[in-house]
Amino acid sequence: MAHPRQQRIDPAKIARGAKKGSPAARPKATAADWIAAARLRTLSLSIAPVALGSATASVAHGFDLTIALLCLAVAVLLQIGVNYANDYSDGVRGTDNFRVGPSRLTGSGAAKPKQVLTVALAFMAAGALAGAAVIMLSQHWWLFAVGAVALVAAWFYTGGKRPYGYYGLGEIVSFLFFGIVATVGTTFVQLDRVTPDTWVAAVAIGLFVAAVMLVNNLRDRAQDALAGKRTLSVLIGDRASRVLFAVLMLAPYGLLVFFTLFYPRATLVYFTLLAALPTVLIVLTAKTSREFILALKLTSLTALLFGLGLAAAIAF
Repeated sequence: MAHPRQQRIDPAKIARGAKKGSPAARPKATAADWIAAARLRTLSLSIAPVALGSATASVAHGFDLTIALLCLAVAVLLQIGVNYANDYSDGVRGTDNFRVGPSRLTGSGAAKPKQVLTVALAFMAAGALAGAAVIMLSQHWWLFAVGAVALVAAWFYTGGKRPYGYYGLGEIVSFLFFGIVATVGTTFVQLDRVTPDTWVAAVAIGLFVAAVMLVNNLRDRAQDALAGKRTLSVLIGDRASRVLFAVLMLAPYGLLVFFTLFYPRATLVYFTLLAALPTVLIVLTAKTSREFILALKLTSLTALLFGLGLAAAIAF
């Protein structure tokens, strides 16, 4: 196979695109714009970890529906809050001025920065309240400290003076919080302990979370470099990013072998390779933003199918 070529970027073209998206030329955001800014396709990264954590709690006879639903609310609300916070922070920094993909509320001028910030904080606050309810029901008060760290991580992804998302740490932190913490935490608050199944499932879904983050940053690699946003993809380059994406997408299927030893139906989860393999091929050969956007959607879908499928195999 020929090596994928580096994406080339025309600064003049980007400047024209930024000008078109300037506040003066952009109409006021509609309800559809606000919904799009929530990036609902990323919610698979919230749903799958909670499903897996609840499944491993269930098989150990510790499932609690109320707590499970509250955990889902925490994950979904924080994910949406992070998405709006990212929209706000990148917009006010001017990072989105170089954007050639779907426009953002703040960067395009469709909504005032304070409005976007208010919505972001509202979702984060709602997630925090749901988290407080989980802690009160489970009686594990020390989890308030974990929740506080999660909120700080959510904000400082692109917020603050030195956002870690601008220093190549986005994939690692996403793996830890939306993979390990979300899955392990969901099991722990229901079961009061964590099983080996939970840890393996957490790593598997965390790899998908990192893959979603990576393909998104790979799409914007050239533009982020111009804006001074040093994502992991910017730091390691185009080719290495594509190879790493393939590893992140396929490694969970190696971990899936562990589950097939104890849960026969887990073998059926290998059918999700029908989505994963084409996604890897697209990323390895993609040359346009549209191809990367398709890969991003397919990555999120694969993560959801893998997570729900494995959860069903474990629980039933």
